[in-house]
Parts: sequence; structure tokens; C-alpha cells
Amino acid sequence: MKLKYILFLSVLYLLFTGCKKDWLDAKPSTDLVVPQNLGDYQSLLDNTDVFNTNEPVIGLMAGEQFHLSESDWQNVPVLTFKNAYIWGDDIYQGEEGNSGWWNSYTKVLYANVVLEGITKINPTAANQVAWNNIKGSSLFFRAFEFYNLSQLFCKPYNSTTANSDLGVPLRTTSDINTPSVRATLQQTYDQIINDLQAARELLPVSPTIRSRPSRQAADALLARIYLSMEDYAKAGEAATKALQSYSVLIDYNSLNASSSSPFPSLRNGNTEVIFYAEMQGVQVLNSPALIVEPVLYSLYDSADLRKSIFFTGNGGIKNFKGSYTGTLFYHFAGLATDELYLIRAESYARANKTTEALQDLNSLLQNRYQGTFVPVTATSVNDALIRIVAERKKELLYRGLRWSDLRRLNKDNQFKETLTRGLNGQTYSLLPNDPKYVFLIPPEIIRLSGIQQNIR
Repeated sequence: MKLKYILFLSVLYLLFTGCKKDWLDAKPSTDLVVPQNLGDYQSLLDNTDVFNTNEPVIGLMAGEQFHLSESDWQNVPVLTFKNAYIWGDDIYQGEEGNSGWWNSYTKVLYANVVLEGITKINPTAANQVAWNNIKGSSLFFRAFEFYNLSQLFCKPYNSTTANSDLGVPLRTTSDINTPSVRATLQQTYDQIINDLQAARELLPVSPTIRSRPSRQAADALLARIYLSMEDYAKAGEAATKALQSYSVLIDYNSLNASSSSPFPSLRNGNTEVIFYAEMQGVQVLNSPALIVEPVLYSLYDSADLRKSIFFTGNGGIKNFKGSYTGTLFYHFAGLATDELYLIRAESYARANKTTEALQDLNSLLQNRYQGTFVPVTATSVNDALIRIVAERKKELLYRGLRWSDLRRLNKDNQFKETLTRGLNGQTYSLLPNDPKYVFLIPPEIIRLSGIQQNIR
């Protein structure tokens, strides 16, 4: 039975405003159930409609992997998405609720309620493993959301300015009377990493189901986080730990390239997935109107199976069909082994370990090509790095990762890009390191909490 919990979710905004007497005086619904035992708390964490869905999509909308025609862009019904596409000064224009902020902090609230609740249950020898899993899962979920928020609403990590750059409000309590303040970016990353390091010691090595966190998932997320911090040594170490636990790759030769959804669903088991999460379902992101950029499509050679497995369409009009969710409507936002091979390969290349970097790259690519695979070679360690970065762009499509990569790689002259869009005779541009790589916090949050807004 799905439990309904008194989590103050109907007034989530109180997390940013403090308590309201008229709400406290309201009588709660009699069909709500307060979690009482470990089974209740595990049921709460197993609510996939909360913890495994509705990850933010505005980073994907603002990326350079696709384009819309003028008429299709005009017909986008959600102003937040429409304006994110052209990097507008105000992506909201009075609209609230579509940035991902509310959904992420809902998950944080759930996680905090569980973390506080289980402290009132003294574990026994019989239920210690279950207790550990619940605490570890809650810490993982909270870290996952704080990190996703940081990639949208904070500056890219820079170790020299992180102690003064603004982070996100670190809600670590469900107490609605605790005011929200923006932590520094360093405090934000420290919280995320500390949560994950604690989680990995509590979680099982492998997940019982892929919607649940595991030690593999904690290590994989740490690898992603350290990569975004440009701490390539730690990114490689975390990726290695995750791959030592689980390193399966799908041989794309085994997939049906003619299928409209070539990858198995979560239910049927995509074996590369370590932790399953999906983005918010947005119709425009799953329609023929969304045209894959021809320059991106041209990067795949004729023997590359991703060319037929990721894309569909005739002539020059191509659409994406390769989500690891196994569905057309929801894009994958979780963790998978292919990303780990690429993180470790880049870590090796950054450490001047060309042989090891190419070994990881080729381990991935031999499962992506048809016929006799010819291993990739490199003339130098920098040549290897360029190839690895290019493969991240080709492999990790429509996962929300490209936005984070652009933010990180724009600091490097050989990788930085200026993004452009053309609509109705007007050209929109996003320059490398532009302040618009940091989205505005929803204005309602600013009005209610008084926290500092990002610059434009």
C-alpha cells in the first residue's frame, strides 16, 4: 500500500518562509499516515514517483544538442522552457514551478524527514542492515538533489572562489521554522560529498532494484561530482571503485536498431544502469519538433551503432530515441557504467596516462561499433583527451550532463564553445563562462525567503 505522509508538502514553500499560523491551525486530513517503523520509512524511500522522477530539464533545454523551428518554439507552452532555450534574461516571466527547484527540495524534505525519523528507532542486530540502508539511501537522495541544483543555480566550481561563491540553501532539517540561507559553493560541495561518503558506508554494494541507491551509485555520483570540480584524480578513484563493483556494458550489436525504443525499460533491466532516475516529462522534448543538431549527428561514423540506435528520422531531420529509460517520453537522469568509463578515461588522460585512458575508451567503444572494431589510438596524451571529451558528447546524450560539461570545459580554450540559436531572423548567443550558465532562482523563492538572487 502506498503511504501518504504528513510531510508538510502542501506548503513546501514554508521551508523558505517560516511558519504560518493559519496553516498550523488547519486540521490535517484523516487519510494521512505518519511513518512509524522501518518498513514505513523504506516504503517512503521506495516511492519512485518522488525520488526517481522529475529531475530538472532546463539544462537540457538550454544545451546545444538540438534545435527547434521558429513555429515549434513559438508553440512551446511552458515559458520557463521556451525562454531557457534562448538563454533569456528572465526565463520565468511570472511562471513558477518548472525550473526543478520545487521538485528537488521536495525530495530533500522527504529525505530529511526519514533521517530524523529513524534516529528515534534504535536498530537491533536483526534490523541493522535495513536501518543502515534507509539512512544511507536518504543521504544519497539528498546529495543527488543538492548536486543537481548546484549545476543549475550555482557558478561552476572554482577552488579559488568557492568559499565566496554562492551555493544553494542546504536544508538538512524538516523544521519549517528554520530559515533558508544560501551556503557558499564550497559548503554546498562539502555537504554533498560528506553525505555521499557517509552513505556509501551504509548502503549495500549492489542495489536490490535499480531505483534504490547502493554503494556503487554513491561512488558513481562521487565520480561525477569530482569531475565537475575538476578534481580529476578523485574522480578517477571514485569511478574505479564503482567499476570494481560493477562494470557491465551493453553490446549495442544486441539491440534492435529499428525499434522506436531500443533500450530495455527499468522493469526489463537496462544492465548499464547503476541508479535509475528520469527527468521531468516535457512534451516538447519528446516530439518530432526537436531536431538533433546536424553537426552532432555528423560526428558518428557509419560503423558506429549509436548512429542508428540513438537517432531516428529521414534525410537531414533526426530525432533522438536513445534514452536509457527505455521510453520516448522520459529522458534518463541517473547513473550508468558508460559514464564511469568516460570519467576514468578522462582522469587518466589528465594524469598523462595515455595507455590507460585509451584502454577505458576502447572498452566502451568496442561495445558501440559493428563489425571488426579498430581500437582508437592517439598521437599524444592531449590527442587522447580530445577524443575522450568528444566521446562524452556523443555517448551521454539527453541526460542533463552536457550542461555541466559545458560549464566545466568552457574554462579550457581548446574546448570552450559559443552556443547560438537562430529564430525569426534573430541570433541568440551564449558565450563561454557567461553568467547565464547560472539560472535565476525562481522569483517566488526570492520573494518568500529573501535569499540572494543570481546575477544576470
